[in-house]
Order: sequence, then structure tokens, then C-alpha cells
Amino acid sequence: MTGTPGGDCEALIVGAGFSGLYLLHRLREAGIDARLIDAAEAPGGIWYWNCYPGARVDSQVPLYELSLPELWRDWTWSERFPGWRELRAYFRHVCDRLALWPHMAMGTRMTGAAWDEDRRKWRVATGFGETITARYLLPCLGFAAKAHVPEIAGLESFAGEWHHTGHWPQHGLSMAGRKMAIVGTGASGVQVAQEAAAEAARLTLLQRTPILALPMRQEVLTAEQQEREKGDYPALFAARLRTSGGFDMNGVETSALDVDEAERRSLFERQWQAGGLRFWYANFADLLTDERANRHAYDFWRDKTRARIADPALHESLAPSEPPHPFGTKRPSLEQNYYEIFSQQNVSLVDLKQTPIERIVPEGIVTSQGLIECDLIVFATGFDAGSGGLTQIEIRGRDDRCLADAWHQGVTAYLGSAVHGFPNLAYLYGPLSPSGFSNGPTAAEIQGDWMRDFLVKLRDDGLTRFEAEAEAEREWTASVAAIGAITLFPRAKSWYMGDNIPGKPRQLINYPSVVGYLNIINEVAANGYRGFTLA
Repeated sequence: MTGTPGGDCEALIVGAGFSGLYLLHRLREAGIDARLIDAAEAPGGIWYWNCYPGARVDSQVPLYELSLPELWRDWTWSERFPGWRELRAYFRHVCDRLALWPHMAMGTRMTGAAWDEDRRKWRVATGFGETITARYLLPCLGFAAKAHVPEIAGLESFAGEWHHTGHWPQHGLSMAGRKMAIVGTGASGVQVAQEAAAEAARLTLLQRTPILALPMRQEVLTAEQQEREKGDYPALFAARLRTSGGFDMNGVETSALDVDEAERRSLFERQWQAGGLRFWYANFADLLTDERANRHAYDFWRDKTRARIADPALHESLAPSEPPHPFGTKRPSLEQNYYEIFSQQNVSLVDLKQTPIERIVPEGIVTSQGLIECDLIVFATGFDAGSGGLTQIEIRGRDDRCLADAWHQGVTAYLGSAVHGFPNLAYLYGPLSPSGFSNGPTAAEIQGDWMRDFLVKLRDDGLTRFEAEAEAEREWTASVAAIGAITLFPRAKSWYMGDNIPGKPRQLINYPSVVGYLNIINEVAANGYRGFTLA
């Protein structure tokens, strides 16, 4: 069902998630010879690798799909928040409808790339020992392409089975009757725990920081319901571009401090009952910039959550009196019955700040209070977000400089896409772009359309080389940091700031506004693609 990777092409896309597939379609539609490779055996990006029990998206449909009418007219979903199997089926549908298969080589990993200044082309090495030559190299690896497994002494001695949620066995595995330990309680940890609690003989969750999870409010969807609503889809998709997160609405323009308690609680309750991430992205204007406003939201979350925790002894561990960080400065996870599982006899919680892990032994995990016996360890410990997917590959630009070296002191990139010293390379949905702050399909379309127009402009003007100017790169990188400094995001130790990876420089890795980003890149294009040297 897929093509072959070999030979020259004008543009080589790496990654078959939303960004890669949408860009492949747009470039080929514009008459540019574009091809795509991906290490996975099937399209889907993160939804190929994230196949752990309970894995599902946290953006509701139809927001979490591409806006092309040929894709949604004859497609229906079964749930408001689809799981990984249904998302994989959607990506196959995208490749079918857009006739992308002949231009894709799945199961083909990029192992390295080097810029040839004389030929103005990239030479890309694959895992098959082949070389693909391309004028433009366009990695679309996403912000979660490199899993992080913490270094814990003795892991190699463990007699049981262990997996990271980002590299779950494609054939699956049974949790029934197992003695399980889940290290980490972020999004994937919450999702696995909800499934495991119903099957495992014993489930121990090892938590470093309480997750401030929001109720998902899952719904079963009917085809009839979706057919009635499809007339509103074009307006909904257009509205995504006018929001800060690429969702269906912005927050209210009012400060949480300018209304009385009754009005404040009324908005909180309305967004809470709406479910999903609405309480995060459609709240008061100063939720993420004013600590006093943020505290009102946290206290509301805490009281709602404690009401669902049967054992009062767990209140301080799961929903503490004082916030572990400002609400929303870590991406909230969505849950369906997470707080209820702790009332089950087979589920227990370990607070790693009070009871740290000392080592792993063949029988399980040794903490400061003794042995946790287990035969299955799940590392729900996240990713080297943003830069990790790119720096784990040896990408060498002008003067043989390696991208990992260029970013050793922190990511620098113009428009969150192009890097000085790396001509004709532009990554999408990566660091210093909206990526992790954005609904994925929205960001994919914004960047994909812009990149198509850029490459068409180069072609039509007879140009074959672009490179981000050093000063433009410095200014963009500084602007992202400056925006971050006026928010509460630096107040949390999170992957948004690179804190989850030992030794990683601390910086806000995402541009925090879709509509703001769109306005800037459109202005760059309107001004002759200022900030780029074109030749």
C-alpha cells in the first residue's frame, strides 16, 4: 500500500502524523514532487506508537480532525474522544481519500541527514542503508517523538516485563491478574491506570506530582447526530484559526478578579460540566497570567476532585490543599474514573516525594519503605518533548554542524521551524511553534499551508535555497521566552519547560498562541519572507 523511498525528490517529509500527511497532500497538490517516510509500519504519528490500554485523544471531535471536506463528508466517529484504534482507522481513511499511499514509504526510518552546499540538497540516510536526495528536508516528527525512561539502578535486573507507554507492544499485552506498577501519573499513566484497575490483581501507582486531571465527559456519537452537525463544520474549522489553542473558543475576556464569587463559580461550573479541556482553554482571561486568579481555579478543581476521593487520607496526595503548581501550567490530563479507582482494594498510591525509588530488583521496585512486588512495570514518564525527536538523529547542516550541538544550550529557531546554519530544512509541529499548546490538526494546517506557499514562491521565482537569518532566529527565540515570562508557566516544573529531562536547558518550548502565531507568519510572508536569506 506504500511506495518506495529511494531516488531524488524535491521535498522529503519525515513523519506520517497530521502534519506530515497534510503537508504531503498540499505539496503534491501544488505540483511539488514530495515524498514521505516514517519508521512506523502504518500512518498515525503518535497514534501508531501510543497503543497502550486506554490511549485516547484529549481534543474532542470534530475539532480533532482535518478540515478538508473530502475527509469529513463521509467519515463518522463512534466517540467524542476517540481511542487509538479509531484514530488509526482515520489516518488510513486520510491516505485513501487523498491518494497518498504511492508517495509514502512506511517502515523507513531516517537515521541521519547531511546538507550538500554545492548541490543545494540534503542527503538523507535510511535504516535500509539507502540514501534519499532531496532539495528540502521537512521533518514532521511531532513534540513527543523521543520517549524518556528515567535512569533507575537495577532496571536491567528486573525479572518481569517493563514497557514505556510510548513504545507499547504493537501486539498488546494482558494485564489480567498481573502485579503492576505504573511509574508516572501524567496523561498516559492516568489512562493505563483506569484500564489496569479493572484487570490487575494489584496496581501500584508511583506519583511524583499530583496530576490536576479534568473530567473527560466521554460520549457515544451516532452517525445521524454527526450528519446533522456537519453543516456547521466549515464555520467550526474556520473558528479554530481565531483561537489561542486551535480549539472551538477562546477564554472569556474578563479577569477572574473582576467578578464576584457567584459569577466566578458559574463560569467554572459551566466549563467543568462541558468536559474535556474546556476548563483550561475557555476560562478567565488571566487564568495563566495572574496567580490570584489561578488560585480560584485551583481551589474549584481541588474541591470538585476531593468530593470523588473516598479515602480522606488520600486528599493531600491526590488533591492537596496547596497547589503543587499553578493550575494549567502543566497540560491537564483527561480522566473518566481515575479518582474512583483509589477506593478499590487492589489499587494503592506511592508518593515518590515522601517515598523515593531506590532501585529495581528482580522482584520489583525498592523504595525507601520497602519492596513493591510486581511482574509488570509501566513507565508513563513522558518524552524529551519538542527537540528530542530531532536531536536524536544526526542532522548535519552547513559547515558540518550537528543540530544537537546547535541546540546544546537550548532550542533556537525562526518561527519555530527554520534553523540558522541548516539551509532548506524546516520542521513542523516542533519546538518554538504552537505544537504542544495547540490542537494538533489546527497547527498542522496552519504550518502546512504556509510551507506550501513558501516552497511554491521559491519555485516560481527560480530559487533553490532558503536559510533563517541569525538575527531573526535570535529575535524569535527571545520573543517566545518573553511571552512565557509574563505567564505562570515557568512556575511549574514541566515538560513545557524541559524540566522532565535531566540536564536539558530550561526554556518554554512552545509558542503560546495559535492565532498570534498565524498572524505573525502571514505577516512574514506578506513582507517577502523577511528573516530568510533566499537564493
